Amino acid sequence: MEVNPKLTEKGLRDYELVKLAINTGDQNAYAELMKHYRDSLYFMMLKMTNNPQDADDLTIEAFGKAFKYLNQYTPQYAFSTWLFKIASNNCIDFIRRKKKRTFSMNESYGEDDGHELANALPSQMLDPEEKIIKKQKVKMLREVVEKLKPHYRKLIELRYFKEYSYEEIAEELQLPLGTIKAQLFRAREFLSQILKDHNEKY
Repeated sequence: MEVNPKLTEKGLRDYELVKLAINTGDQNAYAELMKHYRDSLYFMMLKMTNNPQDADDLTIEAFGKAFKYLNQYTPQYAFSTWLFKIASNNCIDFIRRKKKRTFSMNESYGEDDGHELANALPSQMLDPEEKIIKKQKVKMLREVVEKLKPHYRKLIELRYFKEYSYEEIAEELQLPLGTIKAQLFRAREFLSQILKDHNEKY
Protein backbone atom coordinates (compact mmCIF):
# COMPACT_ATOMS: atom_id res chain seq x y z
CA MET A 1 0.00 0.00 0.00
CA GLU A 2 1.45 3.34 -1.09
CA VAL A 3 2.02 5.79 1.75
CA ASN A 4 1.45 9.47 1.09
CA PRO A 5 4.92 11.11 1.18
CA LYS A 6 3.31 14.20 2.72
CA LEU A 7 2.35 12.34 5.89
CA THR A 8 3.83 13.99 8.97
CA GLU A 9 5.93 12.16 11.54
CA LYS A 10 2.76 11.79 13.61
CA GLY A 11 0.91 10.41 10.59
CA LEU A 12 3.60 7.83 9.95
CA ARG A 13 3.61 6.87 13.65
CA ASP A 14 -0.16 6.30 13.50
CA TYR A 15 0.15 4.24 10.31
CA GLU A 16 2.66 1.94 12.00
CA LEU A 17 0.24 1.50 14.91
CA VAL A 18 -2.62 0.76 12.50
CA LYS A 19 -0.55 -1.89 10.71
CA LEU A 20 0.40 -3.44 14.05
CA ALA A 21 -3.24 -3.50 15.16
CA ILE A 22 -4.44 -5.09 11.88
CA ASN A 23 -1.63 -7.60 11.43
CA THR A 24 -1.18 -8.80 15.01
CA GLY A 25 -4.28 -7.60 16.86
CA ASP A 26 -1.93 -5.88 19.31
CA GLN A 27 -4.16 -4.31 21.99
CA ASN A 28 -1.42 -1.86 22.92
CA ALA A 29 -1.54 -0.45 19.38
CA TYR A 30 -5.27 0.21 19.74
CA ALA A 31 -4.69 1.74 23.17
CA GLU A 32 -1.95 4.02 21.80
CA LEU A 33 -4.23 5.29 19.02
CA MET A 34 -6.96 5.99 21.58
CA LYS A 35 -4.52 7.75 23.89
CA HIS A 36 -3.36 10.07 21.11
CA TYR A 37 -6.83 11.19 20.04
CA ARG A 38 -9.30 10.49 22.85
CA ASP A 39 -9.23 13.97 24.41
CA SER A 40 -9.28 16.02 21.22
CA LEU A 41 -12.04 13.80 19.82
CA TYR A 42 -14.07 14.17 23.02
CA PHE A 43 -13.85 17.95 22.93
CA MET A 44 -14.87 17.98 19.26
CA MET A 45 -17.94 15.89 20.14
CA LEU A 46 -18.65 18.18 23.11
CA LYS A 47 -18.57 21.24 20.86
CA MET A 48 -20.95 19.57 18.39
CA THR A 49 -23.46 18.26 20.95
CA ASN A 50 -22.99 20.60 23.95
CA ASN A 51 -23.70 17.55 26.09
CA PRO A 52 -20.89 15.80 28.05
CA GLN A 53 -22.70 12.44 28.23
CA ASP A 54 -23.45 12.41 24.49
CA ALA A 55 -19.87 13.52 23.76
CA ASP A 56 -18.51 10.67 25.87
CA ASP A 57 -20.74 8.09 24.17
CA LEU A 58 -19.98 9.40 20.68
CA THR A 59 -16.24 9.37 21.35
CA ILE A 60 -16.41 5.69 22.26
CA GLU A 61 -18.64 4.98 19.23
CA ALA A 62 -16.20 6.73 16.88
CA PHE A 63 -13.27 4.63 18.06
CA GLY A 64 -15.43 1.52 17.87
CA LYS A 65 -16.38 2.20 14.26
CA ALA A 66 -12.85 3.19 13.29
CA PHE A 67 -11.37 0.03 14.80
CA LYS A 68 -14.08 -2.15 13.24
CA TYR A 69 -13.21 -0.85 9.76
CA LEU A 70 -9.51 -0.30 10.39
CA ASN A 71 -8.56 -2.43 7.38
CA GLN A 72 -10.32 0.14 5.17
CA TYR A 73 -7.95 2.91 6.26
CA THR A 74 -5.41 3.91 3.60
CA PRO A 75 -2.30 6.00 4.32
CA GLN A 76 -3.17 8.41 1.51
CA TYR A 77 -4.22 10.73 4.33
CA ALA A 78 -3.59 10.90 8.06
CA PHE A 79 -5.29 8.43 10.39
CA SER A 80 -6.49 11.40 12.49
CA THR A 81 -8.27 12.88 9.43
CA TRP A 82 -10.00 9.55 8.77
CA LEU A 83 -10.93 9.08 12.45
CA PHE A 84 -12.31 12.60 12.86
CA LYS A 85 -14.35 12.23 9.66
CA ILE A 86 -15.92 9.03 11.03
CA ALA A 87 -16.61 10.78 14.34
CA SER A 88 -18.07 13.87 12.66
CA ASN A 89 -20.38 11.87 10.37
CA ASN A 90 -21.51 9.67 13.26
CA CYS A 91 -22.22 12.73 15.39
CA ILE A 92 -24.21 14.44 12.62
CA ASP A 93 -26.31 11.27 12.23
CA PHE A 94 -26.84 11.17 16.01
CA ILE A 95 -27.99 14.82 16.08
CA ARG A 96 -30.38 14.20 13.17
CA ARG A 97 -31.86 11.15 14.92
CA LYS A 98 -32.25 13.14 18.12
CA LYS A 99 -34.03 15.98 16.30
CA LYS A 100 -36.23 13.46 14.50
CA ARG A 101 -37.26 11.91 17.83
CA THR A 102 -38.04 15.37 19.17
CA PHE A 103 -40.00 16.23 16.02
CA SER A 104 -42.06 13.04 16.27
CA MET A 105 -43.28 14.27 19.66
CA ASN A 106 -44.64 17.39 17.95
CA GLU A 107 -46.79 15.72 15.29
CA SER A 108 -50.39 16.96 15.09
CA TYR A 109 -52.89 15.30 17.40
CA GLY A 110 -56.55 16.29 17.01
CA GLU A 111 -58.62 17.23 20.05
CA ASP A 112 -62.34 16.50 20.31
CA ASP A 113 -63.19 20.03 19.18
CA GLY A 114 -60.92 19.76 16.16
CA HIS A 115 -58.06 21.90 17.48
CA GLU A 116 -54.55 20.60 17.04
CA LEU A 117 -51.84 20.15 19.61
CA ALA A 118 -49.03 20.48 17.07
CA ASN A 119 -47.28 23.22 18.98
CA ALA A 120 -48.10 22.02 22.47
CA LEU A 121 -44.55 20.83 23.15
CA PRO A 122 -41.40 22.94 22.62
CA SER A 123 -39.17 21.31 19.99
CA GLN A 124 -36.18 20.99 22.30
CA MET A 125 -38.07 20.35 25.54
CA LEU A 126 -36.22 18.52 28.31
CA ASP A 127 -38.10 17.15 31.28
CA PRO A 128 -37.03 18.50 34.71
CA GLU A 129 -34.90 15.43 35.47
CA GLU A 130 -33.02 15.70 32.14
CA LYS A 131 -32.41 19.40 32.75
CA ILE A 132 -30.92 18.65 36.16
CA ILE A 133 -28.72 15.84 34.77
CA LYS A 134 -27.43 18.04 31.94
CA LYS A 135 -26.74 20.92 34.33
CA GLN A 136 -24.91 18.57 36.72
CA LYS A 137 -22.71 17.17 33.92
CA VAL A 138 -21.72 20.61 32.67
CA LYS A 139 -21.08 21.68 36.27
CA MET A 140 -18.93 18.56 36.82
CA LEU A 141 -16.85 19.35 33.72
CA ARG A 142 -16.35 22.92 34.94
CA GLU A 143 -15.33 21.65 38.37
CA VAL A 144 -12.79 19.29 36.81
CA VAL A 145 -11.29 22.13 34.75
CA GLU A 146 -11.09 24.25 37.93
CA LYS A 147 -8.71 21.65 39.40
CA LEU A 148 -6.09 22.43 36.77
CA LYS A 149 -3.29 24.87 37.50
CA PRO A 150 -4.35 28.45 36.60
CA HIS A 151 -2.31 28.63 33.40
CA TYR A 152 -3.59 25.30 32.05
CA ARG A 153 -7.13 26.15 33.16
CA LYS A 154 -6.93 29.37 31.16
CA LEU A 155 -5.78 27.46 28.08
CA ILE A 156 -8.64 24.94 28.30
CA GLU A 157 -11.22 27.67 28.89
CA LEU A 158 -10.02 29.72 25.92
CA ARG A 159 -9.79 26.72 23.59
CA TYR A 160 -12.89 24.72 24.49
CA PHE A 161 -15.32 27.01 26.32
CA LYS A 162 -14.66 30.24 24.39
CA GLU A 163 -13.63 28.35 21.22
CA TYR A 164 -10.53 30.46 20.49
CA SER A 165 -8.22 29.31 17.70
CA TYR A 166 -4.60 28.46 18.53
CA GLU A 167 -3.58 31.75 16.92
CA GLU A 168 -6.07 33.74 19.02
CA ILE A 169 -4.83 32.07 22.21
CA ALA A 170 -1.20 32.82 21.28
CA GLU A 171 -2.15 36.47 20.76
CA GLU A 172 -4.19 36.63 23.97
CA LEU A 173 -1.41 35.13 26.12
CA GLN A 174 1.48 36.68 24.17
CA LEU A 175 3.17 33.33 23.63
CA PRO A 176 4.58 31.55 20.52
CA LEU A 177 2.12 29.33 18.65
CA GLY A 178 4.27 26.22 19.17
CA THR A 179 4.33 26.85 22.92
CA ILE A 180 0.53 27.15 23.02
CA LYS A 181 0.07 23.84 21.16
CA ALA A 182 2.52 22.04 23.45
CA GLN A 183 0.97 23.47 26.60
CA LEU A 184 -2.56 22.66 25.45
CA PHE A 185 -1.49 19.08 24.83
CA ARG A 186 -0.13 18.95 28.38
CA ALA A 187 -3.29 20.58 29.75
CA ARG A 188 -5.44 17.93 28.05
CA GLU A 189 -3.29 15.19 29.59
CA PHE A 190 -3.82 16.69 33.06
CA LEU A 191 -7.55 17.08 32.41
CA SER A 192 -7.83 13.50 31.18
CA GLN A 193 -6.14 12.21 34.33
CA ILE A 194 -8.40 14.30 36.59
CA LEU A 195 -11.49 13.03 34.75
CA LYS A 196 -10.24 9.46 35.08
CA ASP A 197 -9.67 9.90 38.82
CA HIS A 198 -13.10 11.51 39.19
CA ASN A 199 -14.85 8.64 37.38
CA GLU A 200 -13.06 6.05 39.50
CA LYS A 201 -14.22 7.79 42.70
CA TYR A 202 -17.82 8.02 41.55
